[in-house]
Amino acid sequence: MKRLALFLPFLVLLLLTGCSGPVKPKPTPTGASDHTIKVGALDRTYRVFRPTLTAGKPVPLVVVLHGAAGTGRQAEMSYDWDDEAITGGFVAAFPDGIKRTWNASPDCCGVAARDQVDDVAFITAMIAEIGRQSPIDPARVYATGISNGALLTYRLACETTLFAAIAPVAGTMINPCPAPRPLSVLAIHGKDDQTIPYGGGAGRRDNAGSGRLPVKIDGPGVEALSATWRKTDNCPAPAVTSSEMLTTTIAHCPGGRTVELIAVAGAGHQWPGSRGPGPIASRLLQLDPPSMAIDATDTIWRFFDAP
Repeated sequence: MKRLALFLPFLVLLLLTGCSGPVKPKPTPTGASDHTIKVGALDRTYRVFRPTLTAGKPVPLVVVLHGAAGTGRQAEMSYDWDDEAITGGFVAAFPDGIKRTWNASPDCCGVAARDQVDDVAFITAMIAEIGRQSPIDPARVYATGISNGALLTYRLACETTLFAAIAPVAGTMINPCPAPRPLSVLAIHGKDDQTIPYGGGAGRRDNAGSGRLPVKIDGPGVEALSATWRKTDNCPAPAVTSSEMLTTTIAHCPGGRTVELIAVAGAGHQWPGSRGPGPIASRLLQLDPPSMAIDATDTIWRFFDAP
């Protein structure tokens, strides 16, 4: 019995790992699936949409960050990323912020900022986990998001080396970024946005970072921010084209990078081309209707997928 007791831990280990080594992670199933990962002391949740993929072929990963009061599932459904993933042949991830908020800076936003939740560590761990379960090409990992999620895309760009490109929608940069790494940036922004103003400064929800739920969004205007990233990427002077509803400022930069800004006339704080919130949510949360001047989801994927 004593000998059996001595060998019992080894028998358990063999049963758990098999004779050939550690258990391999189960692949992410085709379609939508829900996941939980431990990051520090917190259980963090996210959804993954995996289309039918060609065996053995690495594919891109697009991380989609919801806005404040949103969820991963809401972003997945509202912005039609599943259909885009099927067409484009990539995996999409939809993480959930703590209490529907992201820690984009010490003063924004909400519970995540107040409690100093490490969302950079969460997104980093999530990408690593997805990479163990799906054939992700590490050179083609991208991030996009709206509002509070857009703010976090800039923080991720500044504090990690995971992303080849980011595409913030209705956002600005409020985090410190003393030494940004060159990468491609597409910004889409409504010129009538009152929540994160096109010209910069405090918006209508700003409380200067005070109170129980801090919201301090006083970043630069999007044109100035786009110029900052052009400098980071060592870009030439941009080309500007305008139509009745859209003004596009684009620079093609060394290393195959691109810095682009699409300004949408008459649009507020919204994801252009989306299904939009229902009338009750729009009224209670003072949400702006989506502009139909451009399909942001398709435009973002084409930007990410450009050679």
